[in-house]
Amino acid sequence: MSTHQNELEDTRYRVEALLAQGDVSSARDLALTLHASDLADLFEALDEDVSVRLMSALPAEQASEALAEMEEGEDRGDLLAAFAPAKGAELLSELADDDAADLMAELEPSEQKLILEALPADEADDLIDLLEFGEDTAGGLMTTELVAIDASLTAAEAIAEVRRQGREVGVFYMVWVVDSQGRLQGSLNLNDLVVADPASGIADLVEAPVATVLPSVDQEEVGRLIARYNVVALPVVDEKGVLIGRITFDDVIDVLEAEQTEDILLMAGAGRDEGALRYTWQQSVRARMPWLFVNLGTAALASFVVYHYSETIESVVILAAIMPIVAGIGGNAGTQALAVTARSLALDRNPRDRAALGLHVAREVTVGLINGAILGSVVAVLATLVGGDPMLGLVVLLAMWGNLAVAGFLGSFVPSIMDRLGLDPAVSSSMFVTPFTDLCGFLFLLGLGSALLL
Repeated sequence: MSTHQNELEDTRYRVEALLAQGDVSSARDLALTLHASDLADLFEALDEDVSVRLMSALPAEQASEALAEMEEGEDRGDLLAAFAPAKGAELLSELADDDAADLMAELEPSEQKLILEALPADEADDLIDLLEFGEDTAGGLMTTELVAIDASLTAAEAIAEVRRQGREVGVFYMVWVVDSQGRLQGSLNLNDLVVADPASGIADLVEAPVATVLPSVDQEEVGRLIARYNVVALPVVDEKGVLIGRITFDDVIDVLEAEQTEDILLMAGAGRDEGALRYTWQQSVRARMPWLFVNLGTAALASFVVYHYSETIESVVILAAIMPIVAGIGGNAGTQALAVTARSLALDRNPRDRAALGLHVAREVTVGLINGAILGSVVAVLATLVGGDPMLGLVVLLAMWGNLAVAGFLGSFVPSIMDRLGLDPAVSSSMFVTPFTDLCGFLFLLGLGSALLL
């Protein structure tokens, strides 16, 4: 455990002790020394009733920031619901509307209704609008709080307008430029605005947007665009090009982390999201058992191949020692091809048309054939030296060669096809590619051994 974690754990015990003694004031002062993220960890570690007492004692700004920093899930939703609607509304009012909407989405409809009724009408309307978008879309990520100026203004007028809007928006990274109908024209660099001639027109300073998204665009695509173009914020527009919100890079960092966690868990068949990291043993069994049954089926096929050629193994015992090598190398090669393909698809660097798919698969098969020829030759020489039969070396070479070609094919073709079908390529990982390379490895080695060595 790191020094920081030890300090946080020590603070937790001290806060719990102070609250148990009824010294809420000292517990509050101690909690206020923590960063919002650390304070969120503290709330997650405390029992709900203790968290409510401590959060009630904190200033609304610090309490709301910590609440927003807590991991998404039932805990922070339950914590917010534990307060009276007026207190819940006060906490949400301190947050940016996108963070407030994320929290509201974790409440039951009846709980949402009570808090919305306690909010000012304009804030409630903004939250209702944001809640209509799916949480995994650009609309679910965006905030409507932004600074937008009319393209007809002069630099001097624009600076005054930015100051006025900036007081209401708080933190902002870019100034957006729109026409009289609210349609996005581009963005404005604050440095260019400040040093510009006060009489110059904004239209001469505006930069065309490198990318825009509709509110229905998937959040993973949003993350890809921000990473690709290295922008700090991405504008969200409607079908008519009217600017309706912005997505900032800090929101996307959380998205990318969540998407990568989901991919890793799916690759292992261990769940779909970060909630799987906190599953009880019963939940873990339910999430993993279906994939293990799939794995059981494919493993049973490989075992059947071994059983079918049991007489060959009895006659040429050295094949039993070579089998794990052929299967293991094939599985690793398939995983390599899978990782390259899945990552290329995630970064949109793997073209999705039929011809490009064929070229990609052909490339991975070629890599498999070359690697199979080299590795197969090495293992074939060793097998010949140990077994004393050049034909055994040929069997090993052909088996390794064929299995790595199959590994390259499966590792590139399966995720590509799943992507074309609209499925997550991650689900094609070890549950499919590795067992089938084992199956093919055994089949090639034992089938060729039966034909050429007996």
